[in-house]
Amino acid sequence: MINFDWFQIIVFFAVLFALVKPLGAYMAGVYEGKITFLRSVENAFYRLSGIDPAREMDWKAYTVAVLLFNAIGFLFVYLTLRLQGLLPLNPQGLIAVPPALSFNTAVSFVSNTNWQAYGGETTMSYLSQMLALGTQNFLSAATGTAVLIALIRGISSSPHFRSPENGGNEAGKLGNFYVDLTRSTLYILLPLALFLALTLVSQGTVQTFAASRQIDLLQPAADTATQTIALGPAASQIAIKQLGTNGGGFFNVNSAHPFENPTPLSNFLEMLAILLIPTALTHTYGKMVGDTRQGWAILAAMTIVFALMFGLGLWAEYQGNPNLTALGIDQSAGNMEGKEMRFGAANSVLWSIATTAASNGSVNAMHASFTPLGGLAPMWLMQLGEIIYGGVGSGLYGMLAFVIVAVFVAGLMVGRTPEYLGKKIEVFEMKMASLMILIPVLTVLLGTALAVSLEVGRASVLNPGAHGFSEILYAFSSAGNNNGSAFVGLNANTDFYNFGLGIAMLVSRYWLIIPVLAVAGSLAAKKKVPVSAGTLPTHTPLFTFWLIGVIIIVGALSFLPALALGPIVEALL
Repeated sequence: MINFDWFQIIVFFAVLFALVKPLGAYMAGVYEGKITFLRSVENAFYRLSGIDPAREMDWKAYTVAVLLFNAIGFLFVYLTLRLQGLLPLNPQGLIAVPPALSFNTAVSFVSNTNWQAYGGETTMSYLSQMLALGTQNFLSAATGTAVLIALIRGISSSPHFRSPENGGNEAGKLGNFYVDLTRSTLYILLPLALFLALTLVSQGTVQTFAASRQIDLLQPAADTATQTIALGPAASQIAIKQLGTNGGGFFNVNSAHPFENPTPLSNFLEMLAILLIPTALTHTYGKMVGDTRQGWAILAAMTIVFALMFGLGLWAEYQGNPNLTALGIDQSAGNMEGKEMRFGAANSVLWSIATTAASNGSVNAMHASFTPLGGLAPMWLMQLGEIIYGGVGSGLYGMLAFVIVAVFVAGLMVGRTPEYLGKKIEVFEMKMASLMILIPVLTVLLGTALAVSLEVGRASVLNPGAHGFSEILYAFSSAGNNNGSAFVGLNANTDFYNFGLGIAMLVSRYWLIIPVLAVAGSLAAKKKVPVSAGTLPTHTPLFTFWLIGVIIIVGALSFLPALALGPIVEALL
């Protein structure tokens, strides 16, 4: 690695962590009702929607609201894609998206997965990209954050907790989903997306309703002298795809496309946007539970695991590909197969680790062309459950499931009833936390096993052997953890994969949200236990490393056999 590579990495993390505290405090103020500069606009939404912002919900009502709202969003996206040939803003003249692909895409964008089994510029009209997919980029991210805020209220409140804004609530109430959704969108996602979109336009990211252009080639080929250059309203979608940890690209090759990611500055800002809100939410958590040390401890645990995987990825890619070395190809800049020369190996690896750690799924390089161990790092980050920073909201509530498990096991080891922030962790919380951890694991492993055991699943694999297995494992790891990135080489646009991966996305999103809100409701109904000499401190370096140990042990036990059949054996070969 050259000095400039190290300089970019250092600046990236310096800027990222410098923004954690101010943005985290701002978001805490939004959800606590202390930041009100858009209150008149907010109240107008409530009046138009018939929502009473003072009406609190228990965990069951909150869950029903989440599921109903997302079901409506799914139907809206599905119908828009099926009818796009009849709708305006379709200068390419694209026809309706097929039913299986429409189902997969609708599930993908509603669940914050943003898996793409299609080429954006050749499949989706401008209206479909904006009205269906772009809208869900906001709403799916806001849904994840709302669920997290409900869990934080459950942890921090007591049966006698009184909301400073609503004048008080009954035991077990978690706030109002529609209020949390509106504030997430209005105060956080929209302003940040507007700023980033304008900045990207200044760098050359396209934002236009003009149709595709035909240009003359400087060096005409034997069969053609022109090329079609796709255009569209891309910058507005790129901004929220990154900030909302969505990842769905406007163009087929995502952020490797020069119209999505034209310059080193756009690359830096798009990478920063991936991790910006998930890291800041740890400080929001600390502020809202009344102890910022809790947030810093969780952020430290996330960062240490991130650094380990980033280090593995860098090492593997800078070792180069021995098969290319044998051909006399200079690999002093690392393994450059499938990477953009303008970004290089360091920025490609950093993006791959950030996008899979943060449930984003966007790419600026071909992950399938990484070395086997270089590809293992992003794959394993997804398999941990997208908790290392994770998706907007979903990453932190996934991490809190591991915190509950770590506290419970530590309590058993010392013979004391486990407590977390004054709330007793009992059988119900452990059952729900276990579901949150195990459901994605089962979804990934069962889906992979089914795909490799059926001819229809194997038929889509373009590469034989261990790498072909890795392609399938990566696809279900991505869908089963709501990531959206892919090991390209697997033809996923088939009925089997469209429906199979779609079901995996649904299960891993909504079967987790239900136990999260159940834990929130259970904790909200419990009285706080006073701190005593036997209370386990959960803000110390000791607990941070204990939490990391629990995460790594669960991840290794769950996926080491599968990884041994894919990237590990490929590396040995």
